[in-house]
Amino acid sequence: MTSRSRHPGEDSAASSALAESAGQAALGTASELLPNEPGSRPRALLLSAGLMSAGAVALAAGGLLPVVRDGSPGFTAWPQLVVLALAPAVVVLYAVAVRRPGLAAGLVLGLTALAPGRLLVDLQLLADGSLATRPELFLADRLLTLPPAGPGLWLLVAGHLLTLAAGAFAAGTARDEAELAGALDGKRRWRLLAPLFGVVGGIGLLLAPLGSGNAYLLAKNAFEGPTVAMAGYLLLAALFPLTVLVAVSSPSAGVGKGGFAGAALAVLAVGVPPVVAGLVVDRLSVAPGSVMVTVAGLVLLGLAFTRFDVADAGEEVNGDRAGEARLPGLSWWRLATGGPALLAAAAAVAGVLAPVLKANGATPVPETPARWLLLGAAAVLAVPALFVFVPRLSAFARGVVAVTWVGVVLAGAGVLSAALSVTEDKTVDPALFGVTLPVPLPDEVGYSTGPGVVWTFIALALAAVAGLAAVITGVVERDVDADNADTAGMDGRRANGNVLTPVVAAAALAIAAFGTPVFTAPGYTAPGLWSDFGAASWGLLSALAVVLGLYALVVRSRPIAAASALAGAALVLGLRAAELPLVGSEYEGSSAGIGFWLALAAAAVSLVAAGMAIAGSRRPG
Repeated sequence: MTSRSRHPGEDSAASSALAESAGQAALGTASELLPNEPGSRPRALLLSAGLMSAGAVALAAGGLLPVVRDGSPGFTAWPQLVVLALAPAVVVLYAVAVRRPGLAAGLVLGLTALAPGRLLVDLQLLADGSLATRPELFLADRLLTLPPAGPGLWLLVAGHLLTLAAGAFAAGTARDEAELAGALDGKRRWRLLAPLFGVVGGIGLLLAPLGSGNAYLLAKNAFEGPTVAMAGYLLLAALFPLTVLVAVSSPSAGVGKGGFAGAALAVLAVGVPPVVAGLVVDRLSVAPGSVMVTVAGLVLLGLAFTRFDVADAGEEVNGDRAGEARLPGLSWWRLATGGPALLAAAAAVAGVLAPVLKANGATPVPETPARWLLLGAAAVLAVPALFVFVPRLSAFARGVVAVTWVGVVLAGAGVLSAALSVTEDKTVDPALFGVTLPVPLPDEVGYSTGPGVVWTFIALALAAVAGLAAVITGVVERDVDADNADTAGMDGRRANGNVLTPVVAAAALAIAAFGTPVFTAPGYTAPGLWSDFGAASWGLLSALAVVLGLYALVVRSRPIAAASALAGAALVLGLRAAELPLVGSEYEGSSAGIGFWLALAAAAVSLVAAGMAIAGSRRPG
């Protein structure tokens, strides 16, 4: 029907429809950029992208302007700072332009998750810029006391705050995308590599960012550095692997990939500048910490460009083995568990044999009795790690390694605490920290950390990687056919409900065992959880958290998995009790404390629960 033959009423209706369409287009131009799906929030995502872009511009400008008044960077760093600041915004805007709301939201959230830690690291320049290890922004050439902040610092702060605001608007889109995606589909074994590198990057953030021979730049690790920077690096080290873990578990492939890329770009902005500074600035050198951070960021960025899961590639998932030829097999994951565990044990032994402290004069070097506990932790980890490579025992040994890795943290924290106490504070009696001096400590003599500290740090890092790999290997084991000979006994049933009673009792005893001293001695103050909290207390807290976490999972685990976790918990509690003969024997007049008996009782109850779990697996289902 032509326009001449239309009824006047039809012309009026057509005009109204056109006017309505034009009005909707004028009011909803944002919706045209993104798919108008149920639950999508195009305006919120565009606002998020705008805030992200504004924050990136502020961060780039902050790298161009001085962050300390009358101060200057140690090298021409502004080109890399501008690129590192603007690259995330460019990627977010590209994702919006190509109508990938999940990818854009994931990118923003990945960047937002690390923004608080980066903000605190930058605020150290405001608290005391002379103590900040940021040669790309400021490198002193003379002794300064509380140098005033410059305009660049306020732009950096504004950039981080705008990034946080962008994340608030992107969260709704990410949630909607996850709901639209439904349940997690497809295999993601390649993606399970990401949390491993998240842990590697987190450990790198705790190490010294660079080596320094410059008297005006003291390069220290996170625990030795100034308070504000320490809080920032600790927050980054905790949030980076957590962000990666949340991204890999997202049902939406777009959000997951975006989370990988966002976290990677954020951590590269922290790790790359110290690497470049170590290469180009005189009297500065590249340190392993920044290299670990940079490598972790690059690997995660590469994983963001790979196929996220089977469903993302449009392939049909046919049974549990769909696409398995392209994914790491169970044997590789067992290697990823047992290998780092054995290397961690070897590094711990090296930490025991190498000197922890070096005297800066002709004075006998003090030793810490905690090194013997570290040797015991190495044995507790190495023995089950060897059986990870035995197919019929691998599943059980893997479950034990998933717990005993924290024994290295428990003992290593004591060694590091003793070393730091002597090198940082000469006025404190070293005996209070477990260090025995053959002669009184002269006032004019100082000590520095020896190679034993480095090996202990390496042991802690490798142990954490082995622990995470053991957990991921357990996830992969669930994908393997129950009839496979390598996983005999790993059936789908849960542990016997009667295990709950001894597990609860063991948990209560474990809390008391880690919170009370294992031995007492004249003049010795044991690190604790409720009082006298120090560096060694972090080892106690880590061990307690891992043991309690596995106790909570036991009642939901399969019988063999529950038994292996309980056996590992018993070994860690036994290691806690072994502190009496291994460490307490070095102190004159030492005697068993209440923590010794509580640790033994918790270990015994854990073994009883493990036996009940195994007995339950043999009952007919």
